[in-house]
Amino acid sequence: MKRTPLYSEHLALGARMVEFAGWEMPIQYSGIIEEHLHVRGQCGLFDVSHMGDLLIRGPDAAKQLDNIITNPISKAPVGKGVYGHLLSTDGQIIDDIITYHIAQGQYLMVPNASNVDRVREWVKERTNGLDVVDLSTRLACIAVQGPLAQEILQSVCSIDLSALKRFQGAFAFLSGNDSHFMQDILPRSGQGVGCYIARTGYTGEDGFEVLVEDKDAPWLWKRLLQDKRTRPIGLGARDTLRLEMGYLLSGTDFDGRQTSLQTGPPWVVKMDHPFIGRDILVLQRERPYDVLVGMELLEKGVPRHGYDIVHKGKVVGKVTSGNMSPCLRIGVALGYVPQRLASPGTELAISIRGEPVPAKVVDIPFYRK
Repeated sequence: MKRTPLYSEHLALGARMVEFAGWEMPIQYSGIIEEHLHVRGQCGLFDVSHMGDLLIRGPDAAKQLDNIITNPISKAPVGKGVYGHLLSTDGQIIDDIITYHIAQGQYLMVPNASNVDRVREWVKERTNGLDVVDLSTRLACIAVQGPLAQEILQSVCSIDLSALKRFQGAFAFLSGNDSHFMQDILPRSGQGVGCYIARTGYTGEDGFEVLVEDKDAPWLWKRLLQDKRTRPIGLGARDTLRLEMGYLLSGTDFDGRQTSLQTGPPWVVKMDHPFIGRDILVLQRERPYDVLVGMELLEKGVPRHGYDIVHKGKVVGKVTSGNMSPCLRIGVALGYVPQRLASPGTELAISIRGEPVPAKVVDIPFYRK
């Protein structure tokens, strides 16, 4: 299995390690529920260095990327990030990605860990003359998430983080040893550790994702943990946090058989520009199809991936993600059902150990401040 540059730090903190997408990653430290609630209340650190990093550049990069992303990047100014889907020619989701416009004509695309190779080759094959550089093994990423994230990260950051809005990013320096980051973009400086900071995350809380050179990641990790309001958080709590928000998990909530119309959210597809798979989505709109919905249990129970979704005694779908919400203290789930059953308030059931437990369709996110 692959290991991130923070592997030794996780072991030193007593993390329980597991395999995830070919990487040896921490699943928990003190406990999933405790870590989940700490992120909601204070600040948590996540090692997300397993995610991919593709630097894409060229004079017409924006136009060419528009042709392969459901949400166009060409209208995004420097410093803006855009969430979108890459679709196959059959209209099915290859991956959900965030693409940052980091400098004029230069973009950083972040695919999921299990899809890095496929996304890199897809971009190369479907563009012409663009320079696609895989930085995945050169860069580490630490997510700083929670209501205290800005205050804690600001203590080591050279830029005013309050000026960054949601889905905006900027180059900055972090106080500490000298470092060099992307020499073709940011020149060497004695001001500190060079980084790229984006106000994004996967928890529903305010927070930032900080890209640094691999060699600088342990320093930053330990420096941020000096603040006792900050704790390391594993993949277990990362999963329950994203589920409370209804965020998709690659390979679980979509597995190569679904389109963007089925997964949503609606704003992820802008039909006013041409992109690979668009013609399939146009045709799909003309007939019924299954859609991803959020469901809350009305009685005690814990829904899990693969459980049957039932309507009037008939199986109508499968749970893709499910768990007990640590904040709401009820079972919540995502799953695909026919469009006619997708309206909030629709009564369904989820089969748990062979017994139908009443549930209803609800708007997501499940958790709101």
